[in-house]
Amino acid sequence: MANSIMLMGTSSHVGKSIITTALCRIFHQEGRKVVPFKAQNMALNSYVTKDGKEMGRAQVAQAEAAGLEPMVDMNPVLLKPTGNSCSQVIINGKAVGNMSAREYHKGYSLKAFGAVTEALARLQADFDTLVIEGAGSPAEVNLKANDIVNMRVAKHLNAPVLLIADIDRGGALASLVGTLELLDEEERALVKGLIINKFRGDVTLLTPAVDFLEEKTGKPVLGIVPHIEDMGIDDEDSVSLDDKAVEQDLPKADLHIAVIQTPKISNFTDFDSLAAEPDVSLYYVKRAEDLGNPDLIILPGSKNTTEDLLHLRECGLEAAIRAQVKAGTPLWGICGGYQMLGKKIADPLHTESANDEVTGLGYLPMETTFAAEKLTSQVQADGRLNFLGRDIVIKGLYGYEIHTGETRFDGQIQHPFTIIDRSNEAVNIAEGLTSQIDGQGQVTGTYIHGIFDHDDFRRQVLNALRARKGLASLPIQRSVRQEKERAYNRLASVVRNSLDMEKLAEIMGECP
Repeated sequence: MANSIMLMGTSSHVGKSIITTALCRIFHQEGRKVVPFKAQNMALNSYVTKDGKEMGRAQVAQAEAAGLEPMVDMNPVLLKPTGNSCSQVIINGKAVGNMSAREYHKGYSLKAFGAVTEALARLQADFDTLVIEGAGSPAEVNLKANDIVNMRVAKHLNAPVLLIADIDRGGALASLVGTLELLDEEERALVKGLIINKFRGDVTLLTPAVDFLEEKTGKPVLGIVPHIEDMGIDDEDSVSLDDKAVEQDLPKADLHIAVIQTPKISNFTDFDSLAAEPDVSLYYVKRAEDLGNPDLIILPGSKNTTEDLLHLRECGLEAAIRAQVKAGTPLWGICGGYQMLGKKIADPLHTESANDEVTGLGYLPMETTFAAEKLTSQVQADGRLNFLGRDIVIKGLYGYEIHTGETRFDGQIQHPFTIIDRSNEAVNIAEGLTSQIDGQGQVTGTYIHGIFDHDDFRRQVLNALRARKGLASLPIQRSVRQEKERAYNRLASVVRNSLDMEKLAEIMGECP
């Protein structure tokens, strides 16, 4: 039987995912066969595994920290919000339909728990250590009866639980005490320790708080983890976008890239590698007045493409983007953003919304019709495109596709990419589209997520933007893979030095 430790929080966004990632790297460094697990994830940032299954992005980062290839057993249930109180439900990596919150929590979630226990059984057989992440708070009394991600998992495994509070948002002591008070006796007994996360300042000033917590709750405080700036680790979901700066708050840089932040933005981790470049200021735009005069505009993926397209139209962002393109600013679209660039998006089966058909932005000669089946695959592609007068040639561009529907082209077209491998099968598929708009701005779209993680391709695109401004080209500045490894090691070091690791070993039943 594998050893396990479970991380729960007093609320969402307290750092459960990050502490889980840290422990995965720490145990991996110790030579253990460690695996991350989250029974149910609600997120719009998702990933496609090698076998074409969809899972939450946070567990991908945790898998990388554990030295593993991501697999869907690490996250057997994924909920992707599509609208108000409605989500697409994905079980074992495949969509089973859209459900309202009531339908899911009152009728389906306990059925989905079967997939959770089956995944856990497989992981327990193959690994010696499980690091398990909860979701939200285990003390949500209105959800507990049908909750399959917190105490139901802990009870199933008899897993020891560490309860995490975010002191940066205030009320950490009250939230820890209150959460424990709302648990029943069996659940409280499973909580073996407390962690205070995101602390800024002199840790000795918290000594009275630690003493109070241990006396009040009878639970040891395993440590106080400091606030970590610029972690360089993928964010779990769009709630973290609230922490990102707008253009005027960013440091000066040679290039400014604007990512349009729609209500149902998905997979914004596609742009983290761009944001980390030293010559780039990347910012997210929710209002037309905040667009500014960027060197590049990006329309990201969306879980509700037609609704997000209508939002652009209603809030004035479409007009602001159009003015920039007319002035010569290049525009890129990824996945849902790519679909928006065409003439029309049709959804006859209402797979995403109640909209039968929505007129697109009209930049690219194509139309997209949604279908019931979703394409999820890892791909390898070659690229050849003329971007702002510079030829970009790239081989072996790795990424993944997550989209529904078929896109049809008409008129003069130029495909910037050729998919040469899809789900480990050799193919030859023209992909994406690029077009000059009346000799003004250049518009490019692709279904491939993750293309900017390719160091050479990213730098060629940035150098084309630099040349347009009369700036000299730069060599590759950073390696995404190496930066991630450094980030995981740095996180592990901080958490290892912040927690009582001997006490943690004792809690996990490993005290010599």
